[in-house]
Amino acid sequence: MITDPIADYLTRIRNAVKANHRIVEIPASNLKKGITKILFEKGYILNYKFVDDTKPPVIKIALKYHPVTKLPAINDITRVSKPGLRKYCSSDNLPRVLNGLGIAIISTSNGLITDKEARKLKVGGEVLCYVS
Repeated sequence: MITDPIADYLTRIRNAVKANHRIVEIPASNLKKGITKILFEKGYILNYKFVDDTKPPVIKIALKYHPVTKLPAINDITRVSKPGLRKYCSSDNLPRVLNGLGIAIISTSNGLITDKEARKLKVGGEVLCYVS
């Protein structure tokens, strides 16, 4: 049993990037699907597919690399709010990752959004992870 499924999700992506894998399979949940959609929208992953006919359902993620230099799009992906110590921020104290070059994924009352969208909507929430 996994005590922190989000940390497991991020660790699987981090390990796959370090091993230069093209595709990584991760057990699915609604929160992980939301994080995957944000990573795709912001250009950190190439593509994704939700496979519901397997037991348990999985998310297949195609990782993104530069075509010439073969450098990954995800340099660092870090868990911020942990089960033992939750990290909440109000709308005026939201973190900036790499001075705005990276993103912070935040769980708000409006669902999962990035730090930039949360500033526009003036909502705070739980800071799940940083991606750069």
